[in-house]
Amino acid sequence: MNKKFLLPVILAITILIGACATPTAQPTAAAPTVAPTLAPTTAPSPTPLTFTDALKRAVKLNKPAQRIVSIAPSNTEILFAVGAGKQVVGRDDLSDYPAEAKNVASIGSTFKKLNTEAVVALKPDLVLAASLTPAEQVKSLEDLGIVVYVLGNPKDLDGLYQNLITVGQLTGHEDDAKKLNENLKKRVSAVTDKTKSVTAKPKVFYEIDGSDPLKPWTTGPGTFIDTLITMAGGQNVGASLKDPFAQISSEELVKQNPDIILLGDAKFGTTVESVGKRAGWSAIAAVKTGKVLPFDDDLASRPGPRLIDGLEALAKVLQPELFK
Repeated sequence: MNKKFLLPVILAITILIGACATPTAQPTAAAPTVAPTLAPTTAPSPTPLTFTDALKRAVKLNKPAQRIVSIAPSNTEILFAVGAGKQVVGRDDLSDYPAEAKNVASIGSTFKKLNTEAVVALKPDLVLAASLTPAEQVKSLEDLGIVVYVLGNPKDLDGLYQNLITVGQLTGHEDDAKKLNENLKKRVSAVTDKTKSVTAKPKVFYEIDGSDPLKPWTTGPGTFIDTLITMAGGQNVGASLKDPFAQISSEELVKQNPDIILLGDAKFGTTVESVGKRAGWSAIAAVKTGKVLPFDDDLASRPGPRLIDGLEALAKVLQPELFK
């Protein structure tokens, strides 16, 4: 082909190929990422803790109590026993155990008028009262806007164990209360396993008030003292009475002729020597054999964990050969 015509043809083909080729894509800038707008949030409100106390009242706490005033010695002992001692900011005058309790501010006696001003000054988030707390005292505190929980008086050891759990829940120490119960139950079993088969059970007179020496007060059926004496391997002379707490005449006591006399009123001044001098009491077996003994009444009358201490102490007195 003539060169004159070849060059235009090559140029035409080149242009045609270039026109048909796919163009190279150019990179494009990515669209900016926009953060989602979050609605403002607030901390969830704590779920109130609701309890039913001995007066069948609903008692609410926003959280476990941190500033507690105890107005019953047994309650104070329970609080310290479940690990809430550092949360106790006030106590009644009779709350003297454990030793650390004496370092807590006292609001005075609760036998007459309650010193509500002293309670308010301690800024409690809970006052722990007892079944024996007068209703007017509970009302006077509630009228001041103070939360009051009335802890019931247990009728048996199962009731005691439940009280420990309740106080543990009120104070945020439920696990500690459960561990305490496990230990107490083991100690009870250690005693009853030995005494359950005992046949020789001594007759026991437990004196709670001998201010009238010819007609002293004792504990009847259904009381903790009656229960503990039975569990420890003894027979409670007062079990034959109709009332939980009653007087018994010297004549009836001589007739019952107890083997052991325990003076729960020794802390109030009653002595072993004075008992031996009471009219007609020299004929009682316990007096003849020297088995008139002082006994720490706090271990038997305060419905707290030291009841188990009382059981162990009674067992060693009533069945000494089993606990040497």
